[in-house]
Amino acid sequence: MIDSHSHLYSSEFDHDRDLVMQRAIDAGITHIVLPGENLECVERLVTMRNKYPGVISIALGLHPEDVDDAYEQQLKALRPLLDEHHPVAVGEIGLDLYWDKTWREQQMAALDTQLHWCKELNIPFIIHCREALDEILWVMDNFGQALPQGVFHSFTGTVQEVEKVRLRGDFYFGVNGIVTFKKSNVKDILPVVGLDRLLLETDSPYLAPVPHRGKRNESSFVPHICHFVAQHMGLNDDDVDQATSHNAINLFGLPLQ
Repeated sequence: MIDSHSHLYSSEFDHDRDLVMQRAIDAGITHIVLPGENLECVERLVTMRNKYPGVISIALGLHPEDVDDAYEQQLKALRPLLDEHHPVAVGEIGLDLYWDKTWREQQMAALDTQLHWCKELNIPFIIHCREALDEILWVMDNFGQALPQGVFHSFTGTVQEVEKVRLRGDFYFGVNGIVTFKKSNVKDILPVVGLDRLLLETDSPYLAPVPHRGKRNESSFVPHICHFVAQHMGLNDDDVDQATSHNAINLFGLPLQ
């Protein structure tokens, strides 16, 4: 089972990271993808990959919430680090207009630049989208060439929004603990997304699934998400595990499990 999106390098795990990793391995998690957010986290990401070779892969990118008037300088400093550290994806990138729309134009420009990095390096993107799907699709529509492959992580959109995304490409969709929440509509998109374009993720330390909702999330909780998805799609857990692991391996070029 693969956790396709986790922030185990964050400070929330500084006091017990090794135990968290061991719990993940004991729970059957064979690989974890750690997406970057900014320049400051690169060293933590590389350290974790070095400590857990074959288990940890990293992505590098500028998170939309880290975009401000200095975003061009940040991108200029970040770009050579992709050549140095060979991430499996550019991410997480995208737009977040939930709290603040101040940097909307800058976020769109940063997304465009980083999508071009994907093309240059032949690696996929990891999209963060919050209250900004139209803006992201506008950037994609004006990309000027064939789009790279990628995943819309923590996707909480509607069936209609899945279809809007698919007009731009055959992308993957990441599903995390939100799908288990009682009032969540994410379960409704599962049949539309289909097992062949679904990724499982935690987005830890955030969004812990039921029965751990409200607690710090961690990669060992992926089986709860897998079980919920399987039940809702009328499948067994192994079917979902095998399919979503295969999807993550294909998208990110991960080592075969």
